Amino acid sequence: MTPRTCLSIILAAGEGTRMKSATPKVLHQIAGLPMVAHVAKSADKAGTDAVALVVGHGGDTVRKAAEAFAPKADVFVQSERLGTAHAVLAARPAIARGHDDILVMFGDTPLVEPDSLALARQKLAEGAAVVVIGFRPPNPAGYGRLIEKDGRLVAIREDKDCTDEERKIGFCNAGLMAIAGKDALKLLDQVGNSNAKGEFYLTDIVEIADKDGLQVVASEASFESVLGINNRAELAEAEAIWQKRRRRQAMLDGATLIAPETVYFSHDTDIGADVLVEPNVWFGPDVKVADGAVIHAFSHLEGAAVGPRAEVGPYARLRPGAELHEKAKVGNFCEVKKATVEKGAKVNHLTYIGDARVGAGANIGAGTITCNYDGYSKFFTDIGEGAFIGSNSSLVAPIVIGAGAYVASGSVITEEVPGDALAFGRARQKTLAGKGKELRERFAAAAAAKKANAK
Repeated sequence: MTPRTCLSIILAAGEGTRMKSATPKVLHQIAGLPMVAHVAKSADKAGTDAVALVVGHGGDTVRKAAEAFAPKADVFVQSERLGTAHAVLAARPAIARGHDDILVMFGDTPLVEPDSLALARQKLAEGAAVVVIGFRPPNPAGYGRLIEKDGRLVAIREDKDCTDEERKIGFCNAGLMAIAGKDALKLLDQVGNSNAKGEFYLTDIVEIADKDGLQVVASEASFESVLGINNRAELAEAEAIWQKRRRRQAMLDGATLIAPETVYFSHDTDIGADVLVEPNVWFGPDVKVADGAVIHAFSHLEGAAVGPRAEVGPYARLRPGAELHEKAKVGNFCEVKKATVEKGAKVNHLTYIGDARVGAGANIGAGTITCNYDGYSKFFTDIGEGAFIGSNSSLVAPIVIGAGAYVASGSVITEEVPGDALAFGRARQKTLAGKGKELRERFAAAAAAKKANAK
């Protein structure tokens, strides 16, 4: 059996006005990804072959953003805001290509689940011409009701137009639809604008299809799945829902989250099995954590790869380009950026490692920094296998510390240290007998004089 083809039309013409923002509404982010990109991802998982993105007049920002999350999408402009059916018809050239299924979604409905879209497509495959996705809100007041009869959807009735009996219906219109491709343009072209606002409503195709003898049915989605976002408060609510889903999935996949509600994932976080994540950990974009790793409390990771059984934190920061190999450790109050920490190497505490390689089994003492930036350019530090860098050392890049080398504590190293060598880069200590007592007495006298003068 030949798979059915599917076109997803995503309406993304909304502005940022109600968000009190210069950023278009659909580009506000959940888990580090624009809302409209979440919609596109769900469509892709539901089997979409092509995406048509409908933007408003001046929607160049949305168009440009789409290159990242939907590079093959066709972008169409709805030059006038004349209703949802008018917006869908802006994508007429894409519809005319003859896809079997047409999914109509909204760029500000980021939590839509692929299963809900797949169920609507299934009903099209079973013979429906129009499938309206509905939901059951805690309070249906204000929502359009789905009026069904003998398993068929016969009308969508706006709340203000409902009879008292119809208002008791808890099944409401979510706005999302699936339309048989062969019927789509015929139905959409019959939509009129003889309403108070003079707009073309997508919901009108329900009655049009029913009058034409076509099958119209409803499909149910969860309330969360069709939640629309119109302001920052609702954006935060959607973020919380997304995070809750992702935490649960991580735990079902074998990770342990000690305090799940305090862990924040990005849209692309990859967490392996037997990973332990302690409380208050933040995962930014592009983080991969391999099996058996431990992420201690209050750590912040972004653009980093953590290898098998590696250990991070507590209070560690991994910045983009940080790569920890098997059993490597980056401990408390350490920062690693664009650097590789090889197998078994330890960066235990109070240390900055940037633009560097830390060889396998090397030990980096507390307070060590790689001096990688001169105000204009970045330079590389190469620390060999098994090297030992004493506490409070500054490694001035570009520099090479050979395998097995030892750098004495408190050193400023500016030249290459050969393998197995011992390097000192500090001033010679000078001890003056009795001068400590003399210094204390001088300081005490000065403090007493200052206090007496203040009176």
